[in-house]
Amino acid sequence: MPDFVGAIDQGTTSTRFMVFDHGGNEIARHQLEHEQILPRPGWVEHNPVEIWERTSAVLQTAMNRFGIGPADLAALGITNQRETAVVWNRKTGRPYYNAIVWQDTRTDRIASALDEGEAGQIIRRKAGLPPATYFSGGKIQWILDNVDGVRAAADNGEAIFGTIDTWLLWNLTGGVNGGVHITDVTNASRTMLMNLETLDWDDELLSFFGIPKQMLPDIQPSSAPNLYGHTIAHGPVGGAVPLSGDVGDQQAAMIGQVCLTAGEAKNTYGTGNFLLLNTGEKLVRSDNGLLTTVCYKFGDQAPVYALEGSIAVTGSAVQWLRDQLGIIQGASQSESLAAEVEDNGGVYFVPAFSGLFAPYWRSDARGAIVGLSRFNNNAHIARATLEAICYQSRDVVDAMHKDSGVPLEVLKVDGGVTANNLCMQIQADVLGVPVSRPVIAETTALGAAYAAGLAVGFWQSLDELRENWNESRRWHPQWNESERESGYAGWKKAVQRTLDWVEVK
Repeated sequence: MPDFVGAIDQGTTSTRFMVFDHGGNEIARHQLEHEQILPRPGWVEHNPVEIWERTSAVLQTAMNRFGIGPADLAALGITNQRETAVVWNRKTGRPYYNAIVWQDTRTDRIASALDEGEAGQIIRRKAGLPPATYFSGGKIQWILDNVDGVRAAADNGEAIFGTIDTWLLWNLTGGVNGGVHITDVTNASRTMLMNLETLDWDDELLSFFGIPKQMLPDIQPSSAPNLYGHTIAHGPVGGAVPLSGDVGDQQAAMIGQVCLTAGEAKNTYGTGNFLLLNTGEKLVRSDNGLLTTVCYKFGDQAPVYALEGSIAVTGSAVQWLRDQLGIIQGASQSESLAAEVEDNGGVYFVPAFSGLFAPYWRSDARGAIVGLSRFNNNAHIARATLEAICYQSRDVVDAMHKDSGVPLEVLKVDGGVTANNLCMQIQADVLGVPVSRPVIAETTALGAAYAAGLAVGFWQSLDELRENWNESRRWHPQWNESERESGYAGWKKAVQRTLDWVEVK
């Protein structure tokens, strides 16, 4: 058995390739950002060709830099930004349009129309999701309706759809020369098109969006002992490395955090925040604005489900401070700038750039900074940005408690923002529970590696994965209950100021 497992982590702002050993230790890594294309307010796109080129580059660079060949890799896994939609020509390999990113709000009228009718309740019951701009179904419909020639190409079998995992797997396994067209249950569960009970595309759901079933990839387990295929010899990996793990990024983080027992939860801090609670083999419907989703499926085992609270803008709000406002030079500077003040000075920032996701689901909301006086400065805005990350997570934790009845005792955290120690301390203060960061904070890639390695026997059991998890740091709450509730009350007032800002009917 080779010594390592590789993982492609294709995220919203960058693509990284990481290699892990049996102990879950990082052996190699390379990462590249890609362009954020913003053609109109509320529109967010990526160039799928650029994403494939960056994926190829990080694979080749990491393997060459650290002297790793295809024979050293027991398997390769993929994790990805989940709801971002690509439609391309299976004969030419060329996308018909840019990838429409999960943050994009151009489908607000599609979602609103579905939510007003009986279709909205059917989507909630079958797919576990509310009709929202977030998910892939409306994005596919938009491309079919607005890009010349795509609907005809879909009807004759030439135009095919995939989330980013599907696009990468297709290219890694040969593309126009026999590339596999598949996705896994976790990514499929984010489209509004898959039935959570049958784990298959649902004809009634497809009819709501006018999507031909032949466009869609085959749905596979997240960890595939029978493999999805192998890398091609002339591709960026070389050789014939087994492709055996495919899992959406937030579900991958659950696996990487070894939240593999019902009742365990984690929060990933990336472009957005995603808090998931493992509900085991039980499919739990939410009454409080959360999503019911597939957590993972290992081979022929029964699927494991989760409740999820998805927050659109958290780490990307820090990027906004850097790129649009120019008040910081890099993401790490947000911590030092925010630390210059003791509190937010009465300022709240609700970064509803793409509307509000869980638990509100308000596509009519837009971002707002409120409570400003001449006393406030850029440090207060930086502090309010970090607090916004934490208050949005509090919204989700409260909803999760209402749905599950299980109080949160400790929050496991991962993702890039967890390097911001001040933000993690604020998170503990806002929640009133300890926050725990693992030694390996990039658990999304690790989870994809685990899924791939389990499939080929590199890891024999879930207990081996649990043994690999170690805590790096823990933050304990420092605010008293009065401070906590006063701060949260201010946040709730600020959220109300963002609503009914744009017309979506």
